[in-house]
Amino acid sequence: MSERITENLTKKIFFSKWYIENTIEEQKSQNPIIDKLLKWWSKKWNWKAKPEFIIKFPNSDTLIVVECKAFLDWHESKDRKQYADYAVDWALLYWTKLAKSFNIIAIAVSWQNDKELKISNFLFLKWESTYRELESKKILSSKEYENIILKDPNQEKKAKSELLKFSRELHNNIRDYAKLSESEKPLFVSWILIALKDSEFKNSYQYAWNLQKSLFQSIIRQIDIFDIPWEKKELMKQTYRFLENHPSLSKLYAKSNETVLKILVDQISINIVPFFDSYNEYDVIWSFYWEFLRYTGWDKQWLWIVLTPKHITELFVELAQVNINSRVLDPCAWTWWFLISAMKKMIDDAKWDFDLIERIKKEQLIWIEQNPNMYTLACSNMILRWDWKANIYQWDCFEPKIVSEIKEKHKPTVGFINPPYSQKGEWQSEMEFVEHMLDMLEKNWTWIAIVPMSCALTSNKKNNEVKSRILQKHTLEAVFSMPAELFYPVWVVTCIMVFTAKLPHNNFKESFFGYFKDDWFEKTKNDWRIDKKKLYDDIKNKWLKLFFNRKEEIWLSSLKPIDWNDEWCAEAYMETDYSELSENDFLEEIKKIVAYKIRK
Repeated sequence: MSERITENLTKKIFFSKWYIENTIEEQKSQNPIIDKLLKWWSKKWNWKAKPEFIIKFPNSDTLIVVECKAFLDWHESKDRKQYADYAVDWALLYWTKLAKSFNIIAIAVSWQNDKELKISNFLFLKWESTYRELESKKILSSKEYENIILKDPNQEKKAKSELLKFSRELHNNIRDYAKLSESEKPLFVSWILIALKDSEFKNSYQYAWNLQKSLFQSIIRQIDIFDIPWEKKELMKQTYRFLENHPSLSKLYAKSNETVLKILVDQISINIVPFFDSYNEYDVIWSFYWEFLRYTGWDKQWLWIVLTPKHITELFVELAQVNINSRVLDPCAWTWWFLISAMKKMIDDAKWDFDLIERIKKEQLIWIEQNPNMYTLACSNMILRWDWKANIYQWDCFEPKIVSEIKEKHKPTVGFINPPYSQKGEWQSEMEFVEHMLDMLEKNWTWIAIVPMSCALTSNKKNNEVKSRILQKHTLEAVFSMPAELFYPVWVVTCIMVFTAKLPHNNFKESFFGYFKDDWFEKTKNDWRIDKKKLYDDIKNKWLKLFFNRKEEIWLSSLKPIDWNDEWCAEAYMETDYSELSENDFLEEIKKIVAYKIRK
């Protein structure tokens, strides 16, 4: 029996799995990094570190190494430490050095004919301390191996961490060298990402004589492909036009002979595009833009609108019981988070029914955004990932024409809103947004808003008048007092209000009030508030159980019939369990008061 026969048979399997011949190297590699690692290893251990096959994935840090043996008896030893004699033992040894620079798929193969074939697959992720044996007992395609790596929770977490780290670096580079305004930075990033979807641009931008003009032409091509009305395409093109001749982008980068724009396009192409291609999920773009936007100046004025926390938008979806038949409206869409959460739930419920998914995208998602920059940014992300054919309106949501079209054409059954806060013009208070939007829903359907806690109180005369008008036409089902630091680092105390539209409030009906002030999220230096201890799902499920079953629980919930002149918050009606209070609790509160007085 000959190992050469085993090697030839194994190579045929790789060819049958669509591997290209010139990507399969034997015993040594033309890649200097791989070759250097193998030579170093051979010298240290006084062995010949020469895998039968070495396959480097294109544009990836994944490497396949293959060890072959002619006899099935030589496939694997009991302790997997007889390196010189057994295929599995030898394959497992490769990770000790190579896996510091690559993700390794190690394959051990033993056979001489089709009747005798034994294959073992192992996965080594970069910088991990151990390996994982894969269930598959056959050689897979490169795409299948890549998917296994991508779906590994540790690898996905590491890749996402690297993406978020790069978003900070990218923001700083754009700030320091491109000299763009805060509102222009997100548009600039989306501009490049869309251009890199254009194959003509992606394959030639390195040689473009006028990169700015080439970029603009590519985004025009991509926008023209997008399925939205002509006038909306023109609005997007006009919004991006400032980038076509921006002077800072054509300047030479200080440390090279290339322009600032060229450097930034290269960085985005290398660090973002592959991640978006690999992780085709809504959360990826969400996480990237969340991290990127928080480094802009937006967080000083209206970040709490732009970046409604993901776990809150998902809570809205559960409170409204969104399903495959829901028609969801967000009249102040900003960066689309509410509708993305709704769409994700609806598509998951569709269970691969592609006709139903197409209908959801095309007919059941409606949003309105007046700000041209935010409208363009939202549309650009549809182009980037979701092929979303949603009903996207760039308009003032109070405009009678748009209100009429939404009601007659779309008949929304669910509404979500995080309205602009502290607006002083006519029809611009938060509760007036809520009132107006409730009138756009179909009867007996659900409207949910997150607004400042001041909207729930009685101290403002104008606010009380709006509350009175709302209850004359709609039912207040619930109000949830939310964590004070929900929008950290912006300090704004909020509550979530749940209404049933077009059903006048019955003053004898008990509304539900939840004291949901602790979501167990923790502040961190680099990640804002995160569910560090993984406790949020448990507390959220408790909130939902109390709400849907209309249960009172000390410290958490209360039921109370209310009118417009009552406080709409749990704090006004909560029972206090004094049996759990101790002298230490009293002393701690006294200390807090004293400390506050001293600081003041």
